[in-house]
Amino acid sequence: MNVHHAMHVHHPDRLFELVSVGECMVELRARESLRTATELQRSYGGDTLNTLVTASRLGLRTAFISRVGNDPFGEGMRRAWEVEGVNVEAAPLVSGENGVYFIHVQDSEREFTYRRAGSAASQLSPSDIPELLIAATKVLLISGITQAISANAQAATLYAARLAREHHVYVAYDPNYRPALWQSRGGLKAAWRACQEVLPFTDLLLPSHPADDVLMTDLADWHGVQVSKRGAEGAILRGASGDTVIPASPVTVTDSTGAGDAFNAGLISGLLEGRTLSEAVTFAHRVAGIGLRYPGAIPPRAEFHQECLSLERVLATKRW
Repeated sequence: MNVHHAMHVHHPDRLFELVSVGECMVELRARESLRTATELQRSYGGDTLNTLVTASRLGLRTAFISRVGNDPFGEGMRRAWEVEGVNVEAAPLVSGENGVYFIHVQDSEREFTYRRAGSAASQLSPSDIPELLIAATKVLLISGITQAISANAQAATLYAARLAREHHVYVAYDPNYRPALWQSRGGLKAAWRACQEVLPFTDLLLPSHPADDVLMTDLADWHGVQVSKRGAEGAILRGASGDTVIPASPVTVTDSTGAGDAFNAGLISGLLEGRTLSEAVTFAHRVAGIGLRYPGAIPPRAEFHQECLSLERVLATKRW
């Protein structure tokens, strides 16, 4: 693996630097077990949207492609994303409900339950993917979770990846395998096929260990960059010439929700800034580490920016 590889994205005049396709849900967080909790704090979360928000906070121009239900939560979520700098023109309010997940975290152990079947975002289809928006970005981020929520959302993901290739857009893909989501869609075999269908259009593969290991087979004919996220063990850059381990910095973990999504944002941001792959991975570890210290999929905005100021001071000294 050539750890000096950098993202070769030209097109300096493109309107956006990162666009993603996916679902964002309402997050309802409890301070005690969901079995006994009487109070819930509302927020939002979704893998590709989490990455967009973090990337926007890091200075990238971002846009989200989705469908947002016009239930009592939808308008507020879109406004919150706009405040973060995420363009939502391709994430319109439509008839329907938004997915909801309930979460409780204690001692880094997460308790989840979801209500997302039939959500507005699960109705996403190829007709919702604006070609002009895909053509106007430098990087497209796609996800296995978007593929999993419905057959038409899977088709939309593939269509977006095809458009990206046609318009010379760099494609990053996080397989994000969730067995429960794929259970009604054909299980592991269906997830593997979904992964295989977008690989020919993928430049940067972002699996997590061990969850995505079952999908990382038959990659011999694929020649992109693979960065395997391994939590506290760091990340592995995989290539034909072998593996390179990039260690993570020690961090106190409050909640690991969204850490991989923040890592993706840091990595893409670092590569777009012209950092080498190994430098960008180190930067991504540090960005993910910020989120690990706070509860929820997305850390508070003010605290994140304050942590970033400290991070920039570290980076300025070249202490990778």
